Amino acid sequence: MNIKSFEHIYLLGVGGIGMSALARYFVSQNKKVFGYDKVKSDITIHLEDEGVQISYIDDVDTIPEIFNVKNNSNQLVIYSSAITNNKIFSFFSNNSFKICKRAEALGLISKHYYTIAVAGTHGKTTTSVMLAHILKQASVNCTAFLGGISKNYNTNFLLSEESKYMVVEADEYDRSFLFLYPDIAIITSLDSDHLDIYENQNNFISSFQQFASQVKDDGCLIIEESIVDYFKTPKKGSLFTYSNLTKSDYYSSEIQKVDSHIKFNYNERMGNINNTNNKINLSMLGDHNISNALAAIAASSFLKIDNNKISDSLNTFCGIKRRFDIHHVSENKVYIDDYAHHPKEILVTIDAVKKFFKERNITVVFQPHLFSRTQDFAADFASSLSMADSLIILDIYPAREEPIEGVDSNMILNLCVNEDKQTCLKDNLISVLENKKIDVLLSLGAGDISDLVDPILKLIKA
Repeated sequence: MNIKSFEHIYLLGVGGIGMSALARYFVSQNKKVFGYDKVKSDITIHLEDEGVQISYIDDVDTIPEIFNVKNNSNQLVIYSSAITNNKIFSFFSNNSFKICKRAEALGLISKHYYTIAVAGTHGKTTTSVMLAHILKQASVNCTAFLGGISKNYNTNFLLSEESKYMVVEADEYDRSFLFLYPDIAIITSLDSDHLDIYENQNNFISSFQQFASQVKDDGCLIIEESIVDYFKTPKKGSLFTYSNLTKSDYYSSEIQKVDSHIKFNYNERMGNINNTNNKINLSMLGDHNISNALAAIAASSFLKIDNNKISDSLNTFCGIKRRFDIHHVSENKVYIDDYAHHPKEILVTIDAVKKFFKERNITVVFQPHLFSRTQDFAADFASSLSMADSLIILDIYPAREEPIEGVDSNMILNLCVNEDKQTCLKDNLISVLENKKIDVLLSLGAGDISDLVDPILKLIKA
């Protein structure tokens, strides 16, 4: 299927971060783009301003007349995995429209580009956005589908005229990344997740190994050093490692934390030669973000981008919304928001805050994402969240799932050892925070906790 042959595109779940990037791509290709989403959001409002026609009612009567049952050969319907029990989807499915998942659409688009795909349980978004920023600043034409909003460009989709390269997140959920056959693949981590799909760690790792095997024969694998033994070098290609902890093909040194920046050198080890003359001043805290930067640096170096251009690009990198997003810093109060929703992500994020804001009291607000993830990793969540001085756990954000009997936020809270801990409904959080003494506040989660960022910031600044 040639995805460029379709003229009318309908996206179900168009307000999602991945789906909205697809919508922007099709708009850039002068296609007529329509969509459905349950909730109007900042993303859908911007899409409407960009020319996408969106319905917020799950009713077949809202489907534009242009989607004709009898003449639909140039019409494509793309749906998000979050869409379930949807009347509009049923209409398209029952009337022989061409339908595909978001991941399949990305795979079809990638066939027209030299594709760099970023996979891993953690770090996909940050690494992808860093890499796209380096390419753009180095005047390398690229199209990028990003899982977060770049602060440099205020968008999750980048387009350059006559793009040769495509940067894309390779999402492991539902084995979506197996639709990709990249020229370069980055794999950042292999911590178990989505056990509702994979059942166990072995199946999870096997899926990543399958993804890695789909790198083109003359392509390149870039692997975080601690997991490299799981993977094989492409037949005629290359394999490079990176690490923030040990010497590898790309590694960091001379790390300093200055104000809200991290300064470090990145080093290239090629044979017996070390190139260490590369200084970075990164505006994102956390050792994990140094690791993400090293992955982006490794891919850029493989693409023959000059070291000075790599350094200059990362020095102008402004970060990503909801990725260690520092909203307020003063002597009295600090507020940071982050998308962390897996126990390992929570662990490294809280650890980064504790290292940078030493001797200060840290209040964590966490919104669990998915009933199944809560059930599978309750003990791990509790271990990570117990690092907080004060803890508030919101009700579970269900996303695509129905409730599971006996699974709620107390499942985590009861395992936490914090002296100051409680659960709280999302709608009651601001009133709870009004009655707490806040020093450093960290909000975490991948659900609609993002709706609370502005109200929290207003409270912090009051």
